[in-house]
Amino acid sequence: MIGRQRTSPPRNAVAPPVSPAAGRGLVLAAAFVCAACGLVYELELVALASYLTGDSVTQASVVLSVMVFAMGVGSLLAKRLRCRAAVGFGVLEAVLALVGGASAMVLYAAFAWAGGSRVALVAFSLAIGVLIGAEIPLLMTLIQRVSRRDAEGTVADLFAADYVGALVGGLAFPFLLLPWLGELTGALATGAVNAVAGAVLVLWLFRAEMSARWRLRLLVLNGVVLALLALATALVGDFERAARRAVYGDQVRVAVHTGVQEVVLTGRPSQAPDLYLDGWLKVRGRDEHRYHEALVHPAMNGRHERVLILGGGDGLAAREALGYGDVGSVTIVELDAGLVGLARTDPALAALNRHVYDDPRLRVVTADAFSWLRGAQRGQYDVIVSDLPDPGITAGTKLYSLEFYGLARRVLAPGGRLAVHAGPAARPHTYWTVDATLRAAGFSTTAYLNGCPGRGRGRADTGPDRFRNSTATAPRGGFLLASAGGAPRLVLDRGVPPLRSPLAAELAAYGRAAERTRVPGLEPSTLVRPRYVR
Repeated sequence: MIGRQRTSPPRNAVAPPVSPAAGRGLVLAAAFVCAACGLVYELELVALASYLTGDSVTQASVVLSVMVFAMGVGSLLAKRLRCRAAVGFGVLEAVLALVGGASAMVLYAAFAWAGGSRVALVAFSLAIGVLIGAEIPLLMTLIQRVSRRDAEGTVADLFAADYVGALVGGLAFPFLLLPWLGELTGALATGAVNAVAGAVLVLWLFRAEMSARWRLRLLVLNGVVLALLALATALVGDFERAARRAVYGDQVRVAVHTGVQEVVLTGRPSQAPDLYLDGWLKVRGRDEHRYHEALVHPAMNGRHERVLILGGGDGLAAREALGYGDVGSVTIVELDAGLVGLARTDPALAALNRHVYDDPRLRVVTADAFSWLRGAQRGQYDVIVSDLPDPGITAGTKLYSLEFYGLARRVLAPGGRLAVHAGPAARPHTYWTVDATLRAAGFSTTAYLNGCPGRGRGRADTGPDRFRNSTATAPRGGFLLASAGGAPRLVLDRGVPPLRSPLAAELAAYGRAAERTRVPGLEPSTLVRPRYVR
């Protein structure tokens, strides 16, 4: 006989309180919500781990690979729960809500107080992956108990709900949760939604399958989970302040999320501040002049009427360039308008940059440096100063690529110079890869080092004390001076303003020190083949 085969009612099926079609829809809705929450947990782990360590590619690879493996383990373990699918799913979602919701806070705590979060990252990836992997087998069992439709169609519907939920979660994370709630509160709120979705499904739709004792246990379990998540949410502000003190010390004066990065200023209001961007020490107030003088002044030897600064939203590189009376204009291209606003208005930081944003010769463009260079006019600038994040940070590798330097060369006037901060000299492979990339872009280069701990970019790996007192993180800064003509000389311009560092006397020695670290035979870094390693 040819025709559609009827399926018998699944074992342990109990008449649901709604029609089979409505029950099926409720299970699919739960699958949708759970998938969205699961992807948010995954993205939270990747985002926070990338922020804490600065290497987004490695962190994403660790989280994704470990989590996918763990999902397979969870799917296998779920077979043991199919006989009590409703109870198993209820417990599973409550545990997942607590673990996933608290994951961001625990990771940040591990970094702040233990000095590292790699073990916690792998542990949470495993735990969340196992729990997520067990969801689909249990949901498959539950949906067959409320609907007698064919198994093939049920699988298709369930996976469709799962995939669409993942899409919604993936879009909600960067566009809603992060800007509105932040990483910690966003994870906790996601956990609460996860717990409610699981509890409503099993305690209402499948209540007849559970004894009164198990219904009470699940009710209490979910109540405890929601109470813990609510308590953690109420304490997020205090927790963040305590964690910042553990990382940055007791004198955190300003801590803001600008939409691009976290900006932290430490020190007394009457002192030159230390500036951290996403946890990386960018400026140490008491000796930052050693970095900025070494970066800017060698490039100013020659025509310097028009100066372009890529990055440098703190205004300190512009301060050095505008110290020359014959500079006609300085353009800062900075992605983070919040950092620029802070450099304008914070009394200590504005005093450090000598209120450079009040100078009429200064123009600020809020844009990504790479994108902005693509539209800039040819031969527009005599000097370009690249004051950008280290190439060892994954997000910054495109700003040290062959393509980026090709764009920079295009906007340089004939005889113009490009000054590049190429990372700490403690990483010679990275430093000389920048040199190889500049040369591949058609530049001739001159290398020089300078002791400038105020520009320490290296993340401390041995605990918050070393991170906070980071003089040892970058004992010497590595710089490259480049020109499209012959190799530029390490000579200061005759009109150089008064300097606070011994740059003029020691510049030649800085060049000799750099050559002693040379690593030959390195390939240039490109957008599709980045070669920088941390």
